[in-house]
Amino acid sequence: MVNQSRVENKGRYVYGVGPGDREVNLGAIGIDGSQVYTIPYGDISAIVHSCSIEPYRSSDDATVKAWVKAHQGVLDAAGKRVGVIIPLGFDTILKSGDGGISPDSVVKDWLRQDYTRLRQVMSKIEGKDEYAVQVSYEPGVVFKHVPEQSAEIGKLTRNIKAAESPGIAYLYRQRLERAVAAEAGRLADAWFKDYYTRIKKHADEIVIEKTRKPDRTRVMLLNLACLVARENVDGLGKQLEEINNLDGFSVHFSGPWPPYSFVARPAITAKGD
Repeated sequence: MVNQSRVENKGRYVYGVGPGDREVNLGAIGIDGSQVYTIPYGDISAIVHSCSIEPYRSSDDATVKAWVKAHQGVLDAAGKRVGVIIPLGFDTILKSGDGGISPDSVVKDWLRQDYTRLRQVMSKIEGKDEYAVQVSYEPGVVFKHVPEQSAEIGKLTRNIKAAESPGIAYLYRQRLERAVAAEAGRLADAWFKDYYTRIKKHADEIVIEKTRKPDRTRVMLLNLACLVARENVDGLGKQLEEINNLDGFSVHFSGPWPPYSFVARPAITAKGD
């Protein structure tokens, strides 16, 4: 059922920006079967559909997933047609300005004001895709060698075994826990720098994302969004395979995705032509 609040069409849902100097009708491929078309300025164009100014909101997960899938489908179709596309996030809606300025004019004015940056972003991401990389480790596996690597921890371990009373052994165990925690932090920092450096050799740009909380068996060491040239993907994959083969470490590698992490949402101040 069509949402009647969208009949007003005072907004423009913007999927992304690509090259193009003329308006093109891409067909009814948008969210809820919307007609998708381009609004050009100079040699770039915004990919849009006409909508109300209300955001796309639903309590039904299936509906939201269908909208997001349609959003991505438009970007895929536009990319095949015109090449490099700057993807904008789901639910980016521009609305008509003051004084009866049409929403198409607002979009065109945004393209005009932001033209230089958009062109720079387009050049930056051309021929490249985003990949997600997460590196995790199992503390119980990788830290079993810590006593062999740390003289202090090795000494404390031996002192616990040789302790003459439970009280003394308890004190040694407390010191051992603090020493292991400190060594674990040092090792994690060293691993992060090492693996980040290895990955960076194959990526044009990296965004460090927040790591998820550890579960009972694993700790996430790195959570990265990587902008990778298509000719460098195999090299990155081989490097990640080497890390994945290390005892106690695992890698999750996914993509290619549109480079959302490397473009910014538009900051609209336009009021029309």
